Order: sequence, then C-alpha cells, then structure tokens
Amino acid sequence: MQLDKLVNYHKALADPTRLKMLLMLAEGELNGQVLAEKCFLSTATITHHAAKLREASLINERREKNMIFFSLNHYFIKSNAMATYDFIYKQKNGSGGTERLDDTNKRMAESVIKNFMTSDGKLKHVPAQLKKKLIVLEHMVQQLEQGRHYSEKEINEFIKAYHDDFATIRREFIMHQFLYRENEIYEVNPREMWARWETLA
Repeated sequence: MQLDKLVNYHKALADPTRLKMLLMLAEGELNGQVLAEKCFLSTATITHHAAKLREASLINERREKNMIFFSLNHYFIKSNAMATYDFIYKQKNGSGGTERLDDTNKRMAESVIKNFMTSDGKLKHVPAQLKKKLIVLEHMVQQLEQGRHYSEKEINEFIKAYHDDFATIRREFIMHQFLYRENEIYEVNPREMWARWETLA
C-alpha cells in the first residue's frame, strides 16, 4: 500500500501556520496579502504554505490581475478525511482497502459505462455530472498498474486510447486524486484516496 501518499496529505496539515490559514479561509476567500497580514508573515511565506496546501488539494486559488485569492476546497477536505477513515477501518476489518459495491452501485456503474463508452472501449465524451465523471475515470484508472511509475508521455498515450483530449482527462485524474504526480512522474494513488462517487447524490 502506498502509505506515503496518505502521509504526504497529513504532512500538509501538520503545520500551525497552514492550519491557521485553513481556519481563516473557512470564513471565506482571502487574498495572499490579507492572509500575510492576519498571520503576521511575509507574502512569500504565505505563498510557500499555500503551495503545500494546494498540492494536497486542500485549497483552490484564482488570479485576479496581480492578486491571488485562496479558498477552501470543501469537496476534497471531506474526501480526504473519508479516505483516512476508510483506510484505517478497512484495514482493521481485513478488507485490505478494497471497495465492495452493493448491487445498486454496481448497476449504476455498469449503466454509466455502457452509456459513455463505445463497444470498442472508447470514451464518447467526459460526463458533465460529477458522479458519472468519477465512475468513468475510475473505470479507466483501474487499467493502470498500482506501484508502477509512469512518464507523462505514457499517461498521455494511455488516455488517448480512450479519448483524444488527454490533457483534460489527465488533469481530472490528478484533481480527483486517482493519480499522484511529482516531477512529471505519475503513479496510481491508493484506492482509499480516490474521490468517492458512491457518496454523491
């Protein structure tokens, strides 16, 4: 199991300044300068900590002219908390972190794959609805090998076997934590870290 991925996520939280920033952002979007003033730190220090939080998918950022604004990534804060819970308790119960979908979820997944994939395995288009999108992404990423390091070129070629827009789908893999990227090298995350479509309405 790739424990380092879960460890790296929690390392992003293991800093008083970063926790303080998250608490401030819980009240709403703030720019880097305001965060620096509230934390009594330089903007460069805030930028450094923000990069760590962004890498762990804890915050979003947007640029407006010369100002960068930060906000909480509510979806992934909940998702990562659930990933930790699942990892601990599924290991305790001896399931090895393996998802066991009930019949309803199985039928749902099969229906989505049938609707969005052609008979020869091509992706017709990326679903707009988040739940269906995650089902399709999960279906694709399951074809990759756990523990193997992939170059960006290899990931692009893998995606192109399904759909021509490899850049968008590659970004979706990262955003929804199916893949981990570091120095242009990609690796499949532990299943416990994948965005959970089963919990969505």
